[in-house]
Amino acid sequence: MKLRRLFTFLALLASLSPALAAFRAGVATRLVTPDPLLPVSGGVGASNPVREKQGDLSVRALVLDDGTTRVAFVSCDFLGFPSVLGNKVRAAVKAVPPQNILIGATHTHSAPDCYGFPDGKGGTASDPKYLQLVCARMAEAITEAAGQLRPAKLKIATGEAKGKIAYNYYAEQLYDPRCHVIQAIGDDGKPFATLVNYAIHPEVIGSSAGILSPDLVGPLYDRLAATGGGTGIFMNSAQGGMVTADNRADGGKEARTYAECSRIGHLLADEALRIVQSAPLQGTPKLFCAAKALTFPVDSPLMRQLLTTIPGAENMSPTGETVTTQFNLVNVGNAQLLTIPGEALPNIGFYLKRKMRGQHNLLFGLTNDAFGYMLTKEDFGSFKRYDYVSRTSLGERTAEILINEALKLVAESPAPEQLPGK
Repeated sequence: MKLRRLFTFLALLASLSPALAAFRAGVATRLVTPDPLLPVSGGVGASNPVREKQGDLSVRALVLDDGTTRVAFVSCDFLGFPSVLGNKVRAAVKAVPPQNILIGATHTHSAPDCYGFPDGKGGTASDPKYLQLVCARMAEAITEAAGQLRPAKLKIATGEAKGKIAYNYYAEQLYDPRCHVIQAIGDDGKPFATLVNYAIHPEVIGSSAGILSPDLVGPLYDRLAATGGGTGIFMNSAQGGMVTADNRADGGKEARTYAECSRIGHLLADEALRIVQSAPLQGTPKLFCAAKALTFPVDSPLMRQLLTTIPGAENMSPTGETVTTQFNLVNVGNAQLLTIPGEALPNIGFYLKRKMRGQHNLLFGLTNDAFGYMLTKEDFGSFKRYDYVSRTSLGERTAEILINEALKLVAESPAPEQLPGK
């Protein structure tokens, strides 16, 4: 009897060992710099012509797989990436379940318009052929990352990014200085991918400078690659109203140069690598991914007009009164993350992180869509300083719906793993 129990126990261990060793990760990139160059968009309204490029635009995919669940984190160098395009990408990818593909925009203000904002002359600067190319290359990157999955361990860390990186233009200290990092480590002990999650507007150069650029995110990627971090993936966070790059120079002027993009991007990369350096290895992290449809009322006349006129508004109700997008919760090892389909103000980000259940809590802003600013009903239209963010929000109910649905999804989902001593 004892021998039979021993054999049963050994058989159980044998059946479990592949799962325990099954965690894998893969990463891939594609360049999407338009040739010839296209006008760039800094937000609602007409795009601006460009005369040159500084740095290249890219799409990047990090795919994680624990043997049961597969998730893709995708980043692209645009102001925002609408779900009508994201769904085309998901439909073209066979290697990852479509609902498990999270597509976020870095929010550079120096890239072509993906939405088709009206130019005031009856047209738009958005180029359908270029957007088709972007979708194809993004699908290629996801597919390649999934096809190159290899055994990996993770390091996950959270810490305050030190130095002159970001600030809140509306209220200097009201921003989240925490930087969250997920790093994939190969069998050789070296990182081959580093995901950086931080709240910032990459608008050092700005849309009116005549320059196409990934802004500070390009130098961030270059620095990570050059200093042993592998391929970089940047996912923005709750940077609304107005958490922007701290490019303030002497005399109160703003340094709007690629050299300043490099200073900030390099510093953020260095801080991310410092923060993650001493994080414990997670050899068999578990994955969980939940997806649901999230519907918002469109109360703003400006946003309703905009969302009903841009091409491919397939997620709008027939009357234009509501808009729907994909909403995700993901557990990765001892971390939990939520997606935000827009630019949530910092207080919303702080609140959600405080209510989430991970030892590290990440927010992926401008992910799966970008429906303008998201501010609480108490802040909506309350201050002159908030006139712009209120006007370019779906309405005063947006943040409340986001928070309630996020907390509900957090409560309904399993908690992430807990590491001892953390």
